[in-house]
Amino acid sequence: MPTRRQERVSSRIQEEISELLQKQIRDPRLTYVTVTGVEITADLKLATVFVSALGDQKSRNEALAGLQHASRYIRRELAQRLQMRFAPDLRFMLDDSWERVARVEALLEKLHNTPADEKRDMPAQDES
Repeated sequence: MPTRRQERVSSRIQEEISELLQKQIRDPRLTYVTVTGVEITADLKLATVFVSALGDQKSRNEALAGLQHASRYIRRELAQRLQMRFAPDLRFMLDDSWERVARVEALLEKLHNTPADEKRDMPAQDES
């Protein structure tokens, strides 16, 4: 369970990276990138930044490559803005939770629209 300090630092990192992406970083690969969350280790040395990007898998991978390319700049800016002794190393990961939510919603919608007679005949499926 994260401490209050970890939560505060994570929140600030998310805000600052979002602002950097909107106002300062001009990489076209990062046009439709959104920071969805940040998890930081207890020693505040490593921050995992979860991002979502619009488009197909290729464009999402390109956005991830663009973030990796800009990570030194982002880390340097974070060090100045957060005024911490050490700026955490940044690790960017694609957040695909919205895809899973959409898949579950589609399954629920399909189940809701299936007549009752067909529901009884349907075998149980594991959607893992």
